Amino acid sequence: MPDYDLIAILGPTASGKTPFAAALAAELNTEIISADSRQIYRSMDIGTGKDLADYIVNGKQVPYHLIDIADPGYKYNVFEYQHDFLNAYESIKQKGSLPVVCGGTGMYLESVLKGYKLLPVPENPELRNRLANKSLDELTEVLATYKSLHNTTDVDTVKRAIRAIEIEEYYAHTPVDERSFPQLNSLIIGVDIDRELRREKITRRLRQRLDEGMVDEVRRLIAQGIHPDDLIYYGLEYKYLTLYVIGQLTYDEMFSQLEIAIHQFAKRQMTWFRGMERRGFTIHWMDARWPMEEKIAFVKSKLKEI
Repeated sequence: MPDYDLIAILGPTASGKTPFAAALAAELNTEIISADSRQIYRSMDIGTGKDLADYIVNGKQVPYHLIDIADPGYKYNVFEYQHDFLNAYESIKQKGSLPVVCGGTGMYLESVLKGYKLLPVPENPELRNRLANKSLDELTEVLATYKSLHNTTDVDTVKRAIRAIEIEEYYAHTPVDERSFPQLNSLIIGVDIDRELRREKITRRLRQRLDEGMVDEVRRLIAQGIHPDDLIYYGLEYKYLTLYVIGQLTYDEMFSQLEIAIHQFAKRQMTWFRGMERRGFTIHWMDARWPMEEKIAFVKSKLKEI
Protein backbone atom coordinates (compact mmCIF):
# COMPACT_ATOMS: atom_id res chain seq x y z
CA MET A 1 0.00 0.00 0.00
CA PRO A 2 2.53 2.62 -1.13
CA ASP A 3 2.29 6.33 -0.39
CA TYR A 4 -1.08 6.53 1.37
CA ASP A 5 -1.29 7.51 5.04
CA LEU A 6 -5.06 7.15 5.30
CA ILE A 7 -8.16 5.87 3.54
CA ALA A 8 -11.22 8.12 3.88
CA ILE A 9 -14.73 6.79 3.23
CA LEU A 10 -17.38 9.47 2.88
CA GLY A 11 -20.96 9.69 1.67
CA PRO A 12 -24.39 10.97 2.64
CA THR A 13 -26.58 9.38 5.28
CA ALA A 14 -28.12 6.04 4.21
CA SER A 15 -25.42 5.43 1.58
CA GLY A 16 -24.11 2.32 3.36
CA LYS A 17 -20.65 3.77 3.97
CA THR A 18 -20.26 2.29 7.47
CA PRO A 19 -20.82 -1.40 6.59
CA PHE A 20 -18.56 -0.90 3.59
CA ALA A 21 -15.81 0.73 5.68
CA ALA A 22 -16.06 -2.13 8.20
CA ALA A 23 -15.80 -4.77 5.46
CA LEU A 24 -12.82 -2.94 3.97
CA ALA A 25 -11.10 -2.61 7.34
CA ALA A 26 -11.62 -6.34 7.97
CA GLU A 27 -10.12 -7.12 4.57
CA LEU A 28 -7.09 -4.89 5.24
CA ASN A 29 -6.77 -5.95 8.89
CA THR A 30 -7.02 -2.40 10.14
CA GLU A 31 -9.21 -0.12 12.28
CA ILE A 32 -11.80 2.61 11.71
CA ILE A 33 -11.85 6.18 12.98
CA SER A 34 -15.38 7.59 12.99
CA ALA A 35 -16.05 11.05 11.53
CA ASP A 36 -19.57 11.55 12.82
CA SER A 37 -20.34 14.58 14.98
CA ARG A 38 -23.20 12.87 16.83
CA GLN A 39 -21.95 9.33 17.33
CA ILE A 40 -19.30 10.58 19.73
CA TYR A 41 -22.00 10.81 22.43
CA ARG A 42 -22.71 8.00 24.85
CA SER A 43 -26.33 6.83 25.25
CA MET A 44 -27.32 8.60 22.02
CA ASP A 45 -27.43 5.36 20.05
CA ILE A 46 -30.58 4.92 18.00
CA GLY A 47 -30.98 8.58 17.08
CA THR A 48 -27.41 8.84 15.82
CA GLY A 49 -27.64 5.56 13.91
CA LYS A 50 -24.57 3.99 15.47
CA ASP A 51 -25.50 0.53 14.19
CA LEU A 52 -22.53 -1.00 16.02
CA ALA A 53 -23.42 -4.41 14.60
CA ASP A 54 -21.99 -3.07 11.30
CA TYR A 55 -18.53 -3.33 12.87
CA ILE A 56 -18.82 -7.11 13.22
CA VAL A 57 -17.64 -8.72 9.97
CA ASN A 58 -17.61 -12.50 9.53
CA GLY A 59 -18.08 -12.89 13.26
CA LYS A 60 -15.11 -10.69 14.16
CA GLN A 61 -15.13 -7.24 15.73
CA VAL A 62 -13.54 -4.50 13.63
CA PRO A 63 -11.96 -2.02 16.07
CA TYR A 64 -13.38 1.49 15.91
CA HIS A 65 -12.46 4.83 17.49
CA LEU A 66 -14.23 8.12 18.41
CA ILE A 67 -17.64 6.61 19.11
CA ASP A 68 -19.05 6.94 22.66
CA ILE A 69 -16.31 9.29 23.86
CA ALA A 70 -18.37 12.21 25.27
CA ASP A 71 -21.36 12.59 27.57
CA PRO A 72 -24.68 13.82 26.12
CA GLY A 73 -25.13 17.53 26.69
CA TYR A 74 -21.44 18.26 26.05
CA LYS A 75 -20.59 20.62 23.17
CA TYR A 76 -17.82 18.69 21.38
CA ASN A 77 -16.04 20.62 18.62
CA VAL A 78 -13.82 20.16 15.60
CA PHE A 79 -10.67 21.22 17.48
CA GLU A 80 -11.23 18.37 19.93
CA TYR A 81 -11.96 16.06 17.01
CA GLN A 82 -8.59 16.83 15.43
CA HIS A 83 -6.83 16.06 18.70
CA ASP A 84 -8.72 12.81 19.26
CA PHE A 85 -8.35 11.80 15.62
CA LEU A 86 -4.56 12.18 15.80
CA ASN A 87 -4.37 10.01 18.91
CA ALA A 88 -6.40 7.27 17.22
CA TYR A 89 -4.52 7.65 13.93
CA GLU A 90 -1.11 7.34 15.57
CA SER A 91 -2.16 4.31 17.63
CA ILE A 92 -3.29 2.51 14.46
CA LYS A 93 -0.15 3.47 12.53
CA GLN A 94 2.02 2.14 15.37
CA LYS A 95 0.45 -1.27 14.75
CA GLY A 96 1.60 -1.11 11.13
CA SER A 97 -1.94 -0.69 9.76
CA LEU A 98 -3.44 1.78 7.31
CA PRO A 99 -6.18 3.71 9.18
CA VAL A 100 -9.65 4.13 7.68
CA VAL A 101 -11.67 7.23 8.58
CA CYS A 102 -15.37 6.99 7.81
CA GLY A 103 -18.26 9.38 8.28
CA GLY A 104 -20.56 12.00 6.90
CA THR A 105 -19.57 15.08 8.92
CA GLY A 106 -17.88 17.09 6.21
CA MET A 107 -16.02 19.50 8.46
CA TYR A 108 -14.53 16.72 10.59
CA LEU A 109 -13.33 14.93 7.47
CA GLU A 110 -11.99 18.03 5.78
CA SER A 111 -10.23 19.23 8.94
CA VAL A 112 -8.05 16.10 8.99
CA LEU A 113 -7.76 15.55 5.24
CA LYS A 114 -6.65 19.12 4.60
CA GLY A 115 -4.79 19.54 7.87
CA TYR A 116 -6.45 22.77 9.00
CA LYS A 117 -4.54 24.47 11.79
CA LEU A 118 -7.24 24.98 14.39
CA LEU A 119 -7.42 26.51 17.84
CA PRO A 120 -10.07 26.08 20.53
CA VAL A 121 -12.71 28.81 20.15
CA PRO A 122 -13.97 30.57 23.29
CA GLU A 123 -17.53 31.82 23.70
CA ASN A 124 -18.24 35.40 22.59
CA PRO A 125 -21.11 36.71 24.79
CA GLU A 126 -21.34 40.05 22.96
CA LEU A 127 -21.67 38.34 19.58
CA ARG A 128 -24.21 35.87 20.96
CA ASN A 129 -26.35 38.72 22.31
CA ARG A 130 -26.19 40.44 18.94
CA LEU A 131 -27.42 37.31 17.16
CA ALA A 132 -29.93 36.17 19.77
CA ASN A 133 -33.08 37.41 18.03
CA LYS A 134 -32.23 36.26 14.52
CA SER A 135 -34.02 33.34 12.86
CA LEU A 136 -32.27 30.22 11.59
CA ASP A 137 -32.62 31.47 7.99
CA GLU A 138 -31.09 34.83 8.91
CA LEU A 139 -28.23 33.15 10.76
CA THR A 140 -27.60 30.85 7.79
CA GLU A 141 -27.29 33.93 5.57
CA VAL A 142 -24.75 35.43 7.98
CA LEU A 143 -22.79 32.16 8.01
CA ALA A 144 -22.71 32.14 4.20
CA THR A 145 -20.69 35.39 4.22
CA TYR A 146 -17.69 33.58 5.72
CA LYS A 147 -15.29 31.20 4.00
CA SER A 148 -17.25 28.16 5.21
CA LEU A 149 -14.68 26.77 7.63
CA HIS A 150 -17.55 25.46 9.74
CA ASN A 151 -19.57 22.40 8.81
CA THR A 152 -22.80 23.91 7.49
CA THR A 153 -24.30 20.44 7.00
CA ASP A 154 -24.82 20.24 10.75
CA VAL A 155 -26.33 23.71 11.20
CA ASP A 156 -30.02 23.00 11.62
CA THR A 157 -30.76 24.75 14.92
CA VAL A 158 -30.37 28.38 16.01
CA LYS A 159 -27.84 27.49 18.72
CA ARG A 160 -25.64 25.54 16.30
CA ALA A 161 -25.81 28.38 13.78
CA ILE A 162 -24.77 30.94 16.39
CA ARG A 163 -21.88 28.71 17.49
CA ALA A 164 -20.84 28.30 13.84
CA ILE A 165 -20.76 32.09 13.36
CA GLU A 166 -18.83 32.42 16.63
CA ILE A 167 -16.21 30.01 15.29
CA GLU A 168 -16.01 31.77 11.92
CA GLU A 169 -15.69 35.18 13.54
CA TYR A 170 -12.90 33.97 15.84
CA TYR A 171 -10.88 32.53 12.98
CA ALA A 172 -11.43 35.62 10.86
CA HIS A 173 -9.55 37.67 13.48
CA THR A 174 -7.15 35.13 15.03
CA PRO A 175 -3.93 33.83 13.43
CA VAL A 176 -4.13 30.04 13.14
CA ASP A 177 -0.48 29.20 12.49
CA GLU A 178 0.16 28.37 16.15
CA ARG A 179 -0.87 24.73 15.79
CA SER A 180 0.41 22.29 13.21
CA PHE A 181 -1.45 19.29 11.86
CA PRO A 182 0.28 16.66 9.73
CA GLN A 183 -0.34 16.66 6.00
CA LEU A 184 -1.77 13.23 5.24
CA ASN A 185 -1.72 11.64 1.81
CA SER A 186 -5.24 10.25 1.75
CA LEU A 187 -7.12 8.01 -0.64
CA ILE A 188 -10.65 9.44 -0.57
CA ILE A 189 -13.50 7.13 -1.57
CA GLY A 190 -17.03 8.49 -1.98
CA VAL A 191 -20.14 6.31 -1.81
CA ASP A 192 -22.65 7.75 -4.28
CA ILE A 193 -26.29 6.75 -3.91
CA ASP A 194 -29.11 7.53 -6.31
CA ARG A 195 -31.34 10.29 -4.96
CA GLU A 196 -34.56 8.29 -5.05
CA LEU A 197 -32.93 5.22 -3.48
CA ARG A 198 -31.44 7.46 -0.79
CA ARG A 199 -34.86 8.95 -0.03
CA GLU A 200 -36.42 5.49 0.15
CA LYS A 201 -33.70 4.21 2.52
CA ILE A 202 -33.93 7.30 4.74
CA THR A 203 -37.68 6.89 5.20
CA ARG A 204 -37.43 3.14 5.81
CA ARG A 205 -34.60 3.61 8.30
CA LEU A 206 -36.48 6.35 10.14
CA ARG A 207 -39.50 4.08 10.61
CA GLN A 208 -37.22 1.27 11.76
CA ARG A 209 -35.49 3.42 14.36
CA LEU A 210 -38.78 4.65 15.71
CA ASP A 211 -39.89 1.01 16.02
CA GLU A 212 -36.62 0.23 17.83
CA GLY A 213 -37.38 2.79 20.56
CA MET A 214 -35.89 6.10 19.45
CA VAL A 215 -38.58 8.07 21.31
CA ASP A 216 -37.90 6.14 24.52
CA GLU A 217 -34.18 6.87 24.10
CA VAL A 218 -34.91 10.61 24.13
CA ARG A 219 -37.20 10.21 27.15
CA ARG A 220 -34.40 8.35 29.00
CA LEU A 221 -31.87 11.08 28.21
CA ILE A 222 -34.22 13.76 29.57
CA ALA A 223 -34.95 11.61 32.64
CA GLN A 224 -31.18 11.35 33.21
CA GLY A 225 -31.04 15.14 33.50
CA ILE A 226 -30.14 16.21 29.98
CA HIS A 227 -31.95 19.48 29.34
CA PRO A 228 -34.28 19.41 26.32
CA ASP A 229 -32.50 22.46 24.86
CA ASP A 230 -29.23 20.52 24.90
CA LEU A 231 -30.82 17.68 22.93
CA ILE A 232 -32.45 20.10 20.49
CA TYR A 233 -28.97 21.60 19.94
CA TYR A 234 -27.82 18.35 18.32
CA GLY A 235 -30.45 18.73 15.60
CA LEU A 236 -32.18 16.20 13.35
CA GLU A 237 -33.57 13.21 15.31
CA TYR A 238 -32.86 14.74 18.72
CA LYS A 239 -34.38 18.10 17.78
CA TYR A 240 -37.70 16.75 16.48
CA LEU A 241 -38.10 13.86 18.91
CA THR A 242 -37.45 16.18 21.84
CA LEU A 243 -40.04 18.64 20.53
CA TYR A 244 -42.48 15.72 20.36
CA VAL A 245 -41.62 14.43 23.85
CA ILE A 246 -42.07 17.88 25.45
CA GLY A 247 -45.39 18.34 23.66
CA GLN A 248 -44.53 20.96 21.05
CA LEU A 249 -45.18 18.63 18.10
CA THR A 250 -47.67 15.84 17.48
CA TYR A 251 -46.27 12.45 16.46
CA ASP A 252 -47.31 12.95 12.84
CA GLU A 253 -45.79 16.46 12.76
CA MET A 254 -42.58 15.10 14.26
CA PHE A 255 -42.32 12.30 11.71
CA SER A 256 -43.10 14.52 8.73
CA GLN A 257 -40.76 17.36 9.73
CA LEU A 258 -37.95 15.00 10.70
CA GLU A 259 -38.22 13.04 7.46
CA ILE A 260 -37.93 16.28 5.46
CA ALA A 261 -35.01 17.47 7.62
CA ILE A 262 -33.03 14.24 7.07
CA HIS A 263 -33.58 14.45 3.30
CA GLN A 264 -32.34 18.06 3.38
CA PHE A 265 -29.39 17.04 5.53
CA ALA A 266 -28.33 14.35 3.03
CA LYS A 267 -28.57 16.89 0.23
CA ARG A 268 -26.36 19.32 2.18
CA GLN A 269 -23.84 16.54 2.79
CA MET A 270 -23.52 15.92 -0.95
CA THR A 271 -23.22 19.67 -1.55
CA TRP A 272 -20.33 19.72 0.95
CA PHE A 273 -18.57 16.78 -0.69
CA ARG A 274 -18.92 18.33 -4.16
CA GLY A 275 -17.51 21.51 -2.65
CA MET A 276 -14.51 19.53 -1.40
CA GLU A 277 -13.83 18.53 -5.00
CA ARG A 278 -13.91 22.18 -6.05
CA ARG A 279 -11.49 22.91 -3.22
CA GLY A 280 -8.97 20.49 -4.68
CA PHE A 281 -9.78 17.11 -3.14
CA THR A 282 -9.82 14.08 -5.43
CA ILE A 283 -12.76 11.85 -4.50
CA HIS A 284 -13.04 8.46 -6.20
CA TRP A 285 -16.77 7.79 -6.39
CA MET A 286 -18.36 4.36 -6.45
CA ASP A 287 -21.99 3.30 -6.72
CA ALA A 288 -23.68 2.37 -3.44
CA ARG A 289 -25.45 -0.46 -5.30
CA TRP A 290 -22.22 -2.29 -6.18
CA PRO A 291 -21.73 -5.64 -4.42
CA MET A 292 -19.40 -5.47 -1.42
CA GLU A 293 -16.72 -7.48 -3.21
CA GLU A 294 -16.70 -5.00 -6.09
CA LYS A 295 -16.40 -2.04 -3.73
CA ILE A 296 -13.44 -3.60 -1.91
CA ALA A 297 -11.77 -4.50 -5.22
CA PHE A 298 -12.26 -0.88 -6.35
CA VAL A 299 -10.42 0.48 -3.32
CA LYS A 300 -7.65 -2.11 -3.60
CA SER A 301 -7.09 -1.15 -7.22
CA LYS A 302 -6.83 2.53 -6.24
CA LEU A 303 -4.29 1.68 -3.52
CA LYS A 304 -2.08 0.04 -6.16
CA GLU A 305 -2.23 2.91 -8.63
CA ILE A 306 0.89 5.03 -8.81
